[in-house]
Amino acid sequence: MRHFLDVSRIAYIMVLESNMNVKKDVIYAIGLLHDIGRGVQYENNTPHEEASSRLAPDILFRSGYFETEIEIIINCIRNHRNKGNKEGSLEEIIYKADKLSRPCFSCKAEKKCNWDRDKKNMGISI
Repeated sequence: MRHFLDVSRIAYIMVLESNMNVKKDVIYAIGLLHDIGRGVQYENNTPHEEASSRLAPDILFRSGYFETEIEIIINCIRNHRNKGNKEGSLEEIIYKADKLSRPCFSCKAEKKCNWDRDKKNMGISI
C-alpha cells in the first residue's frame, strides 16, 4: 500500500509542477491500481501492466469514473513501465513516479537486488 500511495503522491506533485490539468482522483486511481495485476503475473507470467490494465476498468466503472477518465487511467497503467513515453506526458510522469517511489538508496537488499542500476532510485530528488 505504501508504494501505491507514494506513486500517487509523487505523481500528483509532478502534475501540479507541470501545470497539467489532471484531476487528483484520476492520478490516485492510477497510482492505486497500476500494480494490481502482480498476482496474475505470478500465476501465469502475464506482464503485470497488462494484467492491471485488464482488471482496473471494472473497478473504475463501479467507482463512478467516466469513460474518458477510464481511458486515461488505463493508458497510464499500461505504460507505467515504458521508459519511452512521450516527454512531458502523464504516462511519463507515472513512469518516473513509480521509479522515484522506491527508496533503493536506503534498502538493505539493494546490493542483492536484480533490478538494473538505471531502474533503481539511488537518491532523493527535489
